[in-house]
Amino acid sequence: MAGDFSRSLGKGSAAPGPVPAGAIRLYSMRFCPFAQRTRLVLRAKNISHEVININLKNKPDWFFEKNPFGLVPVLETSKGQLIYESPITCEYLDEAFPGKKLLPSDPYERASQKMLLEHFSKVLLSIVGSGFFATGGLCHVIFLLSVTVFPPFPQTLSKCNTVYFGGDSVSMLDYMVWPWFERLEAVQLQDSLSHMPKLQRWMGAMREDPAVKDTVTDPQTYRGYLQLYVKNSPEACDYGL
Repeated sequence: MAGDFSRSLGKGSAAPGPVPAGAIRLYSMRFCPFAQRTRLVLRAKNISHEVININLKNKPDWFFEKNPFGLVPVLETSKGQLIYESPITCEYLDEAFPGKKLLPSDPYERASQKMLLEHFSKVLLSIVGSGFFATGGLCHVIFLLSVTVFPPFPQTLSKCNTVYFGGDSVSMLDYMVWPWFERLEAVQLQDSLSHMPKLQRWMGAMREDPAVKDTVTDPQTYRGYLQLYVKNSPEACDYGL
């Protein structure tokens, strides 16, 4: 069975068949923030798609044929074309499908969003390197989020004087950073925004976005997933099903 809330496919599972003509398939995992980026864009642009969840703790051998790194998200077209890495999948969807464009048309504005995203991505790598799930790891995360990640974002909102990073409506950058802000409550870091009213306003507006509502994970469910994840449990990816 395919779908956002389908059980994940693991080692020993049969590879899914070809993608139907005119359709697009997303290989995902319910709790993965990187895959959520792609899910957000698919919904924001109302792109018809199917979702195959992958057990990232027990990956099927055939999945490495879709992405040699064994990571989600991966898009597969009916022509057998494969696109992976979350920023690339999102930009592909924005360019390949009609509807509202999420990346700015102005070259400078588009570059500005990509520069902010590059900054954010480098900090994410630092968070992973700090040992997010190790003893005391959350202290590192609090420090990194408070000192490194957040300041550029409220500064950007103040400079533009808009609710969203791209102006008066949601743009690609909003979707690209949202999954990590969404998880602040689950890891009990929401108070780190108490001194940033513009960022709090942005988060309130994002919670009302239809694509965000369609992909949000209940904080308690996410905490249950994390408890299994840190134990390296193959059941983590299917927690709550």
